[in-house]
Amino acid sequence: MDETPVHETIYNQPFIRQRADPYILRCEDGTYYFTASVPEYDRIMLRRADTLSGLREAEEKTIWVKHMSGPQSIHIWAPELHRIDGHWYIYYAGGDVDDVWEIRPYVLRCAGEDPISDPWEELGPMQPADDDPFSFRAFSLDATVFPHRGGWYMVWAEKVGVGKQISNLYIAKMSSPNKLGTVQVLLTTPDYGWERGDFWVNEAPAVLRHDGKIFLTFSANTTGELYCMGMLWIREGEDLLDPGNWTKLRQPVFRSDPEKEVHGPGHNSFVKAEDGVTDLCVYHARQYDRMAGNPLYDPNRHVYIMPVTFDSEGFPVFRHLPQEW
Repeated sequence: MDETPVHETIYNQPFIRQRADPYILRCEDGTYYFTASVPEYDRIMLRRADTLSGLREAEEKTIWVKHMSGPQSIHIWAPELHRIDGHWYIYYAGGDVDDVWEIRPYVLRCAGEDPISDPWEELGPMQPADDDPFSFRAFSLDATVFPHRGGWYMVWAEKVGVGKQISNLYIAKMSSPNKLGTVQVLLTTPDYGWERGDFWVNEAPAVLRHDGKIFLTFSANTTGELYCMGMLWIREGEDLLDPGNWTKLRQPVFRSDPEKEVHGPGHNSFVKAEDGVTDLCVYHARQYDRMAGNPLYDPNRHVYIMPVTFDSEGFPVFRHLPQEW
């Protein structure tokens, strides 16, 4: 898994190497947790540190490994750690070694208070609402959850169509940490050329709140050089389940920057810096654009961290800034 040497600059120094789909959670006491997809796609790990920079060298603990056969036996992707109603949960995707693209979202719950040292139990696949005949019936992954006005919502990617399938993003309100309470609502489908490569993709949603608005970033296109981030937004007071209340930007908000050797950026999450105020975008990218074979199996997607600034209208700006971690 040695990677091709590249020239590093102050712009493109990875925060953590060979970890894709990064997710960092900051707790109320300031503790940071980190999880991500590993190159082997075979397990879920956690790191914990008192500071953000401490995550770089923190011990990595494997808290769950793939099954030997059947569901959850291959393509263990994009874990996220969440604290809901006093319990720890991890949302992740997994496939079946006998049908590798039979991918669905699954849920783990920690049986104790310490997500690093206490055991985790499987809650099985994420369940649709009782009257929902659509959700999680096809290739579906990248589930994220977030609280809003006393409830919890889930956004995830799911493919539809016959022949050339298209990956859309859907939203629903949750009735419990492992079940939806409403029928899915379509948020976005790949409308524009920058979302359409060999595959037409909207995936990897992430939520950012600022100044009375909710921003939902997502990743688009294929997983190589064309991979990029798009964005939707809605005002805090509007109904999240009414797609007419969401606005989708016509251009990507973050894409490859060959000059700074950042290629195929995407699958981001957001976390507060140690000051509790500054928003950080945590994402993965490569340091080169030429790969042998399927880019999905190239191990050198690394974690990067980028401060988010906001323009005069309160919209996030994603721009490479000189930084050291």
